[in-house]
Amino acid sequence: MTVEQTSSAQTLNFQAEVKQLLHLMIHSLYSNREIFLRELVSNASDACDKLRFEALENGGLFEDDAELKIRVSFDKAARTLTVADNGIGMNRDEVVTNLGTIAKSGTKEFFGRLTGDQKKDAHLIGQFGVGFYSAFIVADKVTVRTRRAGLAAAEGVKWECAMTGDTAGEYSVEAIDKASRGTEITLHLREDQDDLLATWKLRSIIQKYSDHILQPVVMKKESWDEEKKAQVLTDEDETVNKANALWARAKSEISEEEYAEFYKHVGHDYEAPLAWTHSKAEGRHEYTQLLYVPGHAPFDMWDRQARHGVKLYVRRVFIMDDAEKLMPLYLRFVRGVVDSNDLPLNVSREILQESKDIDLLRAGCTKKVLGMLEDLAENQKDKFATFWKEFGKVLKEGVGEDHSNKEKIAGLLRFASTQADTAEETVSLADYIGRMKDGQDKIYYVTADSFNAARNSPHLEIFRKKGIEVLLLSDRVDEWVVGNLSEFDGKPLASVAKGGLDLGKLEDEAEKAAVEKESGELKDLLDKMKGSLGDKVKEVRVTHRLTDSPACLVADEHDMGMNLARLMKAAGQTMPMSKPILEINPAHPVVLRLKYEDKQFDEWAAVLFDQALLAEGGTLDDPASFVKRINQLMLAMNAG
Repeated sequence: MTVEQTSSAQTLNFQAEVKQLLHLMIHSLYSNREIFLRELVSNASDACDKLRFEALENGGLFEDDAELKIRVSFDKAARTLTVADNGIGMNRDEVVTNLGTIAKSGTKEFFGRLTGDQKKDAHLIGQFGVGFYSAFIVADKVTVRTRRAGLAAAEGVKWECAMTGDTAGEYSVEAIDKASRGTEITLHLREDQDDLLATWKLRSIIQKYSDHILQPVVMKKESWDEEKKAQVLTDEDETVNKANALWARAKSEISEEEYAEFYKHVGHDYEAPLAWTHSKAEGRHEYTQLLYVPGHAPFDMWDRQARHGVKLYVRRVFIMDDAEKLMPLYLRFVRGVVDSNDLPLNVSREILQESKDIDLLRAGCTKKVLGMLEDLAENQKDKFATFWKEFGKVLKEGVGEDHSNKEKIAGLLRFASTQADTAEETVSLADYIGRMKDGQDKIYYVTADSFNAARNSPHLEIFRKKGIEVLLLSDRVDEWVVGNLSEFDGKPLASVAKGGLDLGKLEDEAEKAAVEKESGELKDLLDKMKGSLGDKVKEVRVTHRLTDSPACLVADEHDMGMNLARLMKAAGQTMPMSKPILEINPAHPVVLRLKYEDKQFDEWAAVLFDQALLAEGGTLDDPASFVKRINQLMLAMNAG
């Protein structure tokens, strides 16, 4: 950050990402310009909440003014609109940090995804959150005057930025006197925004987007002036919003539009939520929960270190944002409010770590969200399909993280399978079981690092021939799922790429007898291949799982699967070495040729192994030698 020092003010340059966001504000979100007021009022509400919380330990922060409110006003002559609050306010460092930089993890990656297409970028900005910078949708200059509660009047700060002329992309910060605590944001409106300089227009926007805000949003009352034949402002204040806790009202009194607007406030989103649940728990612990599933994934969902969570209130007093202990990590996309009647007002993040009351709240919230998702899956399949596309991979984490709800989560999982043979994850485990063949007692699956690798795996050949459905798992998290989910509804999950092939009653005696007979007949070949391949394999054996391929690699029954081993290695984990088993197809021409090959037996055996490794999704230790062998064998065959 560059600094130009003058006698009373500093001129600073915005962080590059802020400049980019400001440009997008002006050009991508103009069609939805009204959100600027929602964002500024929402920020003002958060500032009031934070003051109320900090004042629990230091009542002096109220400075003899405990009536928290937000004021919206305008000046027609100056063409300005002002949003002011008497909340926590900011000191100089906080002004520079909060208004000059974006301190979100994943910011650079987010901006890298922008396309230049206004409609698509507007959608992405909604995922990122616009906040204060939305002021520039309607203003070409913004002035902020603020003072943090508890500081002297002389420690006020003025921040100003104009997006026109030579100074666009810069902002100034200077010290000012400010008698009252809190923040006052003045928007110098663009030429085409004069309709905002009207009480009725501002009232309608506030009632549309901010009716649920807990603090009163006040404006000067208007009355009819007979002399001027017009509405004029009076000195009397009027509360524009309902100013009560939406979650504390009866469900029957709340419209869908009110629920949606409240979500946009707590979720810092400008799109409607996908679903929500609102309930009150009574008994040993009393609390109200209003929890939402967003319509799209937030940009930083895969940052497990980022704080995700819901707002925690105690008896309608705000305690903290992102109370992550109220939701398990695999539900980190959930937004909303939990209001407890039992927790102490001085609760801290440290207390939350050890509180049994919080564990009960968490269990109750988790149960409600999973119940909501079950209802979507059963009764609103299109919505559930949207949910799965956005959040399915995250939900899968829950199979290993939440043992008490493992069966519920497993019932919500969706997979691709050989039944449709497409990458769409639409098959539930219950669907699979409902289609199982007579005599089938296992849920079969294959894992790979891509859908095509899974779909074309040689391990599937006998299953396709017999019409047995196999789940195709290609998400990284799928290995975690099958590692923690051994069965569902009494049916064990079985990898088609581990251990000996056991189709149970789906396999007839003639097939078993044929394998045993061929194993005996090919014993010399199997021993010779094992000797040639040496330490590369644990064993070479005959299989009937292959119909088209000459060979495949499988992991032993109790060894780590080969795909999981690769994932662990890629993550930097050192894993114990386990050798694969090479299974050969006794009817394949390449294998039949090997029976009579002598001169180049080692080359053929090595190529067979390398091909099986590639087909299984592995990488060759020495690709150059593989190419050289292939070339030598082709030349030898031509010469022959």
